[in-house]
Amino acid sequence: MKKVFLIVLSLVLAQNFLFAAQPLRTETPELATNFTLLDLENKEFTLSDFKSKPVILFFWTTWCPHCQVAIKNLNSMHKELLQNGVELVAINVDESADKVQRFIGTYPLSYRVLLDTDAKVAQAYGILGVPAYFLINKEGRIVFNNHYFPQKEYKDLIFPTKLF
Repeated sequence: MKKVFLIVLSLVLAQNFLFAAQPLRTETPELATNFTLLDLENKEFTLSDFKSKPVILFFWTTWCPHCQVAIKNLNSMHKELLQNGVELVAINVDESADKVQRFIGTYPLSYRVLLDTDAKVAQAYGILGVPAYFLINKEGRIVFNNHYFPQKEYKDLIFPTKLF
């Protein structure tokens, strides 16, 4: 029995090791779905207006404790992102403008806040939980999406170096 367990354990570890080193991405990243949302000042934001600029979409809610931590981290990075020519927008999902305004009174955001009050944009992006991040390059293609922000790698993802 011990021998069988060790064999199974070895196979599992070998599989994890083999798949841990992922090949370079060769397929073209998916185009980001265009959308238009209102911000807290009732001004329209249309994603395609930023096509020549990298954009970070940060989906969040007021009730999410992980979002509060993410907001603080993104606030501290916002100046650096702007200096690198990256547009950062926070998309609140399925909450009223009043609720978001009250939240921002306690947890200020230094970047633009959009309201996805009917969660249609979140659905279009397949959001199943928050926080969620989408990094979109200058060509309007999604180069990263996950529930964590790739703080060390985001520049390489948005501004890939070209190999000649």
